[in-house]
Amino acid sequence: MLLALAVLAAGPVGVSVSQEIGYQRRAYSEDTWTWEIRPIVDRRFGPLYVSLNPVFDRALKGPGAGAGFGFSPNAQATLDLSARVTAALEYYGGFGPLNDLAPLDRSAQQILPAVDLNLGDDWEFNFGVGIGLTPTTDRLLMKLILGRRLGGT
Repeated sequence: MLLALAVLAAGPVGVSVSQEIGYQRRAYSEDTWTWEIRPIVDRRFGPLYVSLNPVFDRALKGPGAGAGFGFSPNAQATLDLSARVTAALEYYGGFGPLNDLAPLDRSAQQILPAVDLNLGDDWEFNFGVGIGLTPTTDRLLMKLILGRRLGGT
């Protein structure tokens, strides 16, 4: 994370903010309505891309609604190996509510080496196998994103 901060501080960066209000059925999560604010700071250096995403999220309805905003920092570094293949190292963290941040050993910390395949302008593919770095995190996890872009780019 410190390396990513140093790289981003080296010059002009991209900055954006994404928001999401989501609903999930109670069978999936007791907090049925949630709100996420995701600032994104990124920079590209030729084939290398680095981004920081310090996520702030909260439950709007459910038992977690009174906990306030939580803090879940994310970061990513990718390297274009070819026009079709990109290697990635992704980090996902979770420290809980801002007013009661969990210590490192009780926080969620995950690292995922991943690969992105460029399957054309309309398709997105990402696969990663990761490990949990703290006792509260799953020891082994896999993720797969297969997406189809709709509309113009």
